[in-house]
Amino acid sequence: MTSLASLGLAAEQERLYRHLLRNPRAPLDPALLPTLAELRALGLVDETLNAAAPTVAIDLLVRRRIEQTQRHLSELSLAWDVLTELTEEHRSGRPVQLVEHLPDGSTVTRRIRALLADHPEEFANLKIRARDSTTEYDNTPFIRLLARGLRSRTLFSAHALQDPDQEPHARNQHVLGDLHRVTTEPIRHLAVVNRQVVFVQADPASPTAGALQIRQPGLVAMLADFFDGMWTRARDLDDLPLSPIEQQVLHALTHHDTDEAAARALNISVRKFRAHIADLMARLGAATRFQAALLAKERGWL
Repeated sequence: MTSLASLGLAAEQERLYRHLLRNPRAPLDPALLPTLAELRALGLVDETLNAAAPTVAIDLLVRRRIEQTQRHLSELSLAWDVLTELTEEHRSGRPVQLVEHLPDGSTVTRRIRALLADHPEEFANLKIRARDSTTEYDNTPFIRLLARGLRSRTLFSAHALQDPDQEPHARNQHVLGDLHRVTTEPIRHLAVVNRQVVFVQADPASPTAGALQIRQPGLVAMLADFFDGMWTRARDLDDLPLSPIEQQVLHALTHHDTDEAAARALNISVRKFRAHIADLMARLGAATRFQAALLAKERGWL
């Protein structure tokens, strides 16, 4: 006879369950009442002491066993956090702190690169600008990590697009494998490395205050989920919001019969107006102005 022990059912519980299946109206020994209560808690016996149908019982036991296995795997996965800490202690020669203050951005960059060099798995970056033109930054090591298979996502503020250098840089990085999206939500600098280590600003009001490196698993998981939520709500680079001038040009295109009249309404040259129209058509993938208007309406731009 095949046992249900592999599904987590004790021998006494299985014997009573099989007995109730075969003899639904048979009287029960009072000594079996504790075991009966256990079966009821498992959903294998109802209030009228009828045993659940075998298909229902097996489904319940399998689901319960899967949940237990998932919990055990989660507990075992903590061993990798310990391994990461031990590896870092071995590499740096000093104890690993759950929260550590780092003095400046260059220290943060070196620490992130060291972590990813050992395990180039996943990197999530939340920042105000796609490209920081105020500092010299060698991006070559990061590009090498992308080539090794690093999965990277960068989320930056839509306000940064007022700088004409930001979108071309974001698109170039996107092509290289560092996926970029744009958000209109408030932003604080955040970097998540392999869902094990997080870096945040020590004081958002003071750029020179350095950063905090966080290894506490619960806090890391919460901040990683926070990034995932913002990423889901963000826009792809091909779905960026229109700039004010683009909105005005699109409105003029649909409300004036000639380019000259539309340009006069916007107080720009006809040449400039036509250049904006060409950019909008390219962005929409439209072959004609009429098609551009239709596509703009589908996107909710009109």
